[in-house]
Amino acid sequence: ESFVTKKRDKAAALKFLKKAMKRCGNPHVVVTDRCSSYRAAMKVIGNEGRQETGRHLNNRAENSHLPFRRRERAMSRFRRMRSLQKFVSMHSSVYNHFNFERHINPRIQFKQKRDAALREWRDLLVA
Repeated sequence: ESFVTKKRDKAAALKFLKKAMKRCGNPHVVVTDRCSSYRAAMKVIGNEGRQETGRHLNNRAENSHLPFRRRERAMSRFRRMRSLQKFVSMHSSVYNHFNFERHINPRIQFKQKRDAALREWRDLLVA
């Protein structure tokens, strides 16, 4: 789930967690960085025991933010928060569909997964 805010405070974290839980349901585990606002928001919701903040646990979330950072550098920031939010919401669903962790999988398996994803994507576009 991706949600854009100007600040990383307790209110923003609480808003994000409520929105994500409403859309996706109650999670078994929530992986965050060590920002204290997430811990405070999880305490309010009552999910404090489900939060994990390990050293490498947050790598997937941080790596999914790289395209936003690249685009921000190219555009020298998004002009409006609304346009950034639209990009983030679309990009996260499409990026996860086509991300096959190329450095882990052998080339043959990577190509098979990519071809299957492209076939599925084309079927979705036709429908």
